Amino acid sequence: MLKKTENTSGNTSDRVLVLGGTGKTGRRIVDRLQAKNVEHRVGSRSSSPSFDWNDVSTWETCLRNVEAAYFFSPDLAVDNPAETVQAFLRQAQASGVQRIVLLSGRGEEKAGACERMVQASGLDWTIIRASWFNQNFSEGGFTDLVLSGQITLPAGEKTEPFVDVDDIADVAVAALTEPGHHGEIYEVTGPRLLSFADIATELSNATGREISYVSIPHDAFVGGARESGAPEEIVQMMDYLFGTVLDGRNEYLADGVQRALGRPPRDFADYARDAAAANAWLVAS
Repeated sequence: MLKKTENTSGNTSDRVLVLGGTGKTGRRIVDRLQAKNVEHRVGSRSSSPSFDWNDVSTWETCLRNVEAAYFFSPDLAVDNPAETVQAFLRQAQASGVQRIVLLSGRGEEKAGACERMVQASGLDWTIIRASWFNQNFSEGGFTDLVLSGQITLPAGEKTEPFVDVDDIADVAVAALTEPGHHGEIYEVTGPRLLSFADIATELSNATGREISYVSIPHDAFVGGARESGAPEEIVQMMDYLFGTVLDGRNEYLADGVQRALGRPPRDFADYARDAAAANAWLVAS
């Protein structure tokens, strides 16, 4: 268990660095660390000190007096993610970081290269592999589609084991603060394979209103996203996810949540029920 300690200057060390600490996964990790009274530091462009993958000069200050660090594969943030991760890991080691937890992309080639860098870093490491999040439908790019009553995406009939971000955060915090997770690769999934049509049905059940799924051609989807004014990095991400990752490579369940936490993963239906109760899809009258 990580504990609050004092460095040689008498100042309390921030024992855990959470990069992306304001994002879907990061802010949940921060909340859990706070609940466990674990000292932590958020690393983001807007934090103080700030962290920017594209500005190496920001790394050392963020890593100072840190014992463990959580980060995600910066596939879209930088041009050469593996090289960037390798440089970050060298800085982490030089700063005295002992433990690294990486959130990696499930079935993604670039993410795999980052994983190999972590495994060869000489640091204690844990890798969490995840793909599609439940919360994409309430906190991400698909929220407006749910609100419109029509999930229009180029997903065909492919299925995915959608995983809950709360499960990911629980696994990450366990790996950051508890013994027994060094050298583990936790491939985290939900308990069921679901198509986007299945998702629409679950959301209809949870919200009490009709939500349908309509499959559209990939090129039409990407073109429409670009014409809508979406940032180019988001357009490129959607193009990659629907054109490459959603090809059936992840149509199987894994036991990462069970192995890391000793409990089953959260089902999409439970997520949808709780999100609806919290007014995630409240439609203005």
